[in-house]
Amino acid sequence: MTPTPLTGAVMAPLYGDMQATALLSEEAVAAHMVAFEIALARATEAAGLTETGSADAIAAALDGFDADLTGLGQGTASAGVPVPALVAQLRGACGEAGQALHWGATSQDVVDTATAMALRDVLDLYAGRVSVLIDALQQQSEAFGDVVMGGRTRSQVATPITFGMRIATWAAPLIALEAELPALKSRIARVQFGGAAGNNLAVAPHGADIAATLASELGLGAAIQWHGDRSAVMAVGAWVGRLTAALAKMAGDLILMGRSEAAEGKAGKGGGSSTMPQKSNPVASEAIVTLNAYATALNPMLAMAASPAEERDGGRWAMEWFALPQILIAGAAALRHGADLAATLQAFPDNMARMLDANGGAIMSEAASFALAVHMPRAEAQTLVKDALKLVNGQGKTLTEALSEIGPDGIDWVQILDPRQAIAPSQAQAKAIFANRTNSLEETK
Repeated sequence: MTPTPLTGAVMAPLYGDMQATALLSEEAVAAHMVAFEIALARATEAAGLTETGSADAIAAALDGFDADLTGLGQGTASAGVPVPALVAQLRGACGEAGQALHWGATSQDVVDTATAMALRDVLDLYAGRVSVLIDALQQQSEAFGDVVMGGRTRSQVATPITFGMRIATWAAPLIALEAELPALKSRIARVQFGGAAGNNLAVAPHGADIAATLASELGLGAAIQWHGDRSAVMAVGAWVGRLTAALAKMAGDLILMGRSEAAEGKAGKGGGSSTMPQKSNPVASEAIVTLNAYATALNPMLAMAASPAEERDGGRWAMEWFALPQILIAGAAALRHGADLAATLQAFPDNMARMLDANGGAIMSEAASFALAVHMPRAEAQTLVKDALKLVNGQGKTLTEALSEIGPDGIDWVQILDPRQAIAPSQAQAKAIFANRTNSLEETK
């Protein structure tokens, strides 16, 4: 057990993500807060509120500035946020020009804008990984497009599909999530500048102009203040939750496919057992399932944080800091594992064929029923198939043999009951799924 499963030395290699952790680190967020203060100095000077030349002096003094994180921690213990301590450090580094720092801003403006900058960077990381993952799944879907396997519904063998189609269904929610990313990024990558109570009273009537300059300086979108509107933060958490759910679907299916008694496919390196050398545990898939559960469990914290009291609220606001970075790191780690699984997918067609042949080929019962319905009422067709299955189970016949014996003449049961009949419609389904991605990407250009 560890209090830091996503970042600690023991658990992070499995459950964490170095790149996402770096983008969300205290050092990275502190650097964003410093960037905010420099940009604010330029914005207030441009508005004529601070002395000409002060912004350049501040920028020069803070070039390469590294905040004292221990000092920020002490300040947080006192003020509840690190910003007052940071501003004190910055003023100490800037000398007389430092009097122009933090003009008209409140601590939440600084923290929220720094958070928006970090989220922008993390979503860029996600975008690259999701794209690579979908590309890999499409390649694998095409490679396994004619590999027939038993489709399963409610854990039972149902009708034949192709492995390529199953892979495509894994990609379907990822394609939808990828299409949503540009709008999600625009929604969260917004400057926060409302001042003490959200109306920019200290810098009125220049609040909107300062916010616009801030946004331009920091590469963010301009926005009215969102101290009390946390819906964009919730949207990011929900998006990551849906992402991990999609990945957990893939991982869960791979776990089932890799069970010893099925052995229809596998992915990833697998983990061994010290006492059971025959085992190859699906470690990466299991990690994705865990990370999905974790991200899902944390999302309600963002929902609770989204109802702050009055104009600003310290208690509920802080809940975002407990939940959001963890959700984002969990999602990045799940994506990392998902990419590895997609790249290493293997199918074992002989074992898949064994399942198709099980019980005399009963997996083709639906096809038999609909073929018979052309020649007789559907209810009679279903009854005839059930009678044929009795011969399959009682006398060891194949479904083809049983229907040839008791069914009407003139039906080519060998062709109708060939599981390969599933290839064409399965390929069409897979093609349609990936066509949605092509259409979505064209729409966002």
